[in-house]
Amino acid sequence: MSGELKNVGILALEIYFPTTCLQQEALEVHDGASKGKYTIGLGQDCMGFCTEVEDVISMSLTAVTSLLEKYAIDPKQIGRLEVGSETVIDKSKSIKTFLMQIFEKCGNTDIEGVDSTNACYGGTAALFNCVNWVESSSWDGRYGLVVCTDSAVYAEGAARPTGGAAAIAMLVGPDAPIVFESKIRASHMAHVYDFYKPILDSEYPVVDGKLSQTCYLMALDSCYKSLCNKYEKLEGKQFSIDDAAYFVFHSPYNKLVQKSTARLMFNDFIRNASSIDESTKEKLAPFSSLTGDESYQSRDLEKASGQVAKPFYDGKVKPSTLVPKQVGNMYTASLYAAFASLLHNKRSSLAGKRVVLFSYGSGLTATMFSLRLNAGQHPFSLSNIATVMNVEEKLKSRHEFTPEKFIETMKI
Repeated sequence: MSGELKNVGILALEIYFPTTCLQQEALEVHDGASKGKYTIGLGQDCMGFCTEVEDVISMSLTAVTSLLEKYAIDPKQIGRLEVGSETVIDKSKSIKTFLMQIFEKCGNTDIEGVDSTNACYGGTAALFNCVNWVESSSWDGRYGLVVCTDSAVYAEGAARPTGGAAAIAMLVGPDAPIVFESKIRASHMAHVYDFYKPILDSEYPVVDGKLSQTCYLMALDSCYKSLCNKYEKLEGKQFSIDDAAYFVFHSPYNKLVQKSTARLMFNDFIRNASSIDESTKEKLAPFSSLTGDESYQSRDLEKASGQVAKPFYDGKVKPSTLVPKQVGNMYTASLYAAFASLLHNKRSSLAGKRVVLFSYGSGLTATMFSLRLNAGQHPFSLSNIATVMNVEEKLKSRHEFTPEKFIETMKI
């Protein structure tokens, strides 16, 4: 059966985020922060969060139920269910088992898969597991279902504005409009303590913000270089940022996405790629002799590369930033909420395009991978996916909390 499969990938998506949110401008004022610290410094507009009546289980149940209903999928048609999350509800019992409530009602208990955990990367691991299952000789002809769900909360202080919450459900199978280019993929894995949760009775992480940012950019560099090498061996020609229509990044906060965009352009400059024009070469030339470590610390390089990369960011990255800027860091769901934003904003012009995604989880695990998009056929079409997600209406229907009410909610 697996030998006949074509275009394995994502057939459908659904996104859910809490209806409660907080404006970052209001939080700046409440915290006594300088104007623009959260909105410009972090690049965030708003932050979603769970109240006492919601958690990762309820968000996941909502996302999965909604996807199955809106696409008229019989729960018996699901053969594998994988969950990515770092929000610990139980140290033994997986989130996947909670979701089995949906399928048990229909008499379907024959569903493989459990949870994948490593910071914000678990959703990508879950997605790869489902895609690999459909492509393998173990596939039984049914759909795979992937759920990315997290509630990101921080103790009072500098990290609190980088919270968020959401759940994403993705249906995986053949003949998909969102197809994996499985040979164009590169990973970077290492041992580091940049963000971790050693205090088992607390949901708050221990974070080294500066180290985590550097680790993210180092992993980005490593993945991009490796992906370029693999592409060049495969296609016999150089890869550059010109070879993808859009780039989608895991988004702890938007400023890091902007820095990542600049970093890719700097990588192309170092590689003398065709995407770099003479003007950009001239502006980045003073930094050509920097070592890797020096380049991560150089404020001058950050500023110069950010300026030359702005058209690249505006054209190929910004369309994917809507939900992450409005909801915040959704951990495992962040990358796929960014991808959902791209589908929402560019639904009518994505057919035939390549989109490159970068997934990062602290600790650390990272993968850059390529998707090829097709128009698809109803109900599994790009236009219908965007319509079903209804991102704009979901954002508009939220209720704003005051900072005081938000802080009280966090104490519950």
